[in-house]
Amino acid sequence: MNETIKKALTVAETLTGVKVHECAEISTSALIFSPELLKSCETNVCGQYNKSWTCPPASDTLEVQREKIHSFKKVFVFTTKHDLEDSFDYEGMTLGRERHTLLTLEFRSKTGGDLPFYGAGACPSCRDEEGKNNCAFPEPCPFPEKRIGSIEAAGINVSELSKSAGIAYNNGINTVTYFSMILLS
Repeated sequence: MNETIKKALTVAETLTGVKVHECAEISTSALIFSPELLKSCETNVCGQYNKSWTCPPASDTLEVQREKIHSFKKVFVFTTKHDLEDSFDYEGMTLGRERHTLLTLEFRSKTGGDLPFYGAGACPSCRDEEGKNNCAFPEPCPFPEKRIGSIEAAGINVSELSKSAGIAYNNGINTVTYFSMILLS
């Protein structure tokens, strides 16, 4: 792992108290893109369709995103794992995503913020204190340099990403795992 990335991640873990579960560095050529994911976005499964600059229909097309991602040589993927009371523990899932997002945002800030980051769901950079999306969409994004793309809205199949990276997609019953990634030259 790149020493600068390793140091930034360690600092982010210390500052947030959120630990990375697994991580790997792979070639961007190993990523599998799926047009079906963007069709899923159109059904507004996560509630962010037409509400964020990093989600459809505002996000770049699959082809444009694939070209951008492939312009980088490697991708560093990391996960966080969160325990749940049971498989219906929506509050625990939400808290896990919030903690994962906190780590992702802190990690991004410690890398200098000039490399593209992708996380779990819509860009979290403009969320309020309660975690509500305050994206300026459809008005111009006030902080394009802080954007964090959505792995799924980029058309990247996370279960296939986990296989390519050799890290677990499912970490057992009563757990939830969230993924983020950073593109590296």
